Amino acid sequence: MSRIVAGAAGGTPLISVPGDGTRPTTDRVKEALFSRLESMDMLADVRVLDLYAGSGSLGVESASRGAKSVELVEFNEKAAGVCQRNAALVNKVRGSKVVTVQRSRVETFLARADDADVDRWDLVFLDPPYPLTEPELSEVLGLLGPRLSPYAVVVVERSARTPEPAWPASLELLAAKKYGETRLWFAEPAGQPSGD
Repeated sequence: MSRIVAGAAGGTPLISVPGDGTRPTTDRVKEALFSRLESMDMLADVRVLDLYAGSGSLGVESASRGAKSVELVEFNEKAAGVCQRNAALVNKVRGSKVVTVQRSRVETFLARADDADVDRWDLVFLDPPYPLTEPELSEVLGLLGPRLSPYAVVVVERSARTPEPAWPASLELLAAKKYGETRLWFAEPAGQPSGD
């Protein structure tokens, strides 16, 4: 059973999506991921977007650790319902509606964003289903670029057997880490100044 690892709601068990249509991030990978994000100062007061959210595990972990706002985007009806329930757990602990859920295809959600969405997100998780093709992933990354804050971090989680994403001109690879059958790629806006 998955759980929230740390923060205000640390230890809270998460509801899982029934069936095998989603692939939850393991607690081991989640702990390593959030340890890295914490060392990058990418958790407190950030605006988070969790695409292909599944159960919402990564987004609600961010909310538990102090994110200012979290949007979970999930198209599957059952998974979106689980996202709603997991969001409610963290929102109750935080005492406000920090986590919201959008039931939408990721491409549709990003394509319908307007000018107000420029510089909208500081931290983005993409944990797409393994069958998502590389061209489809590239399209999503391209749509995402203009909507990132200047110091944003994008985390792509895929099978260790998939190739590195084809980064659009708006993003560049920061780091890559492999954990068993999972690989994480960290990217940032292209031309981002070296941070302190």
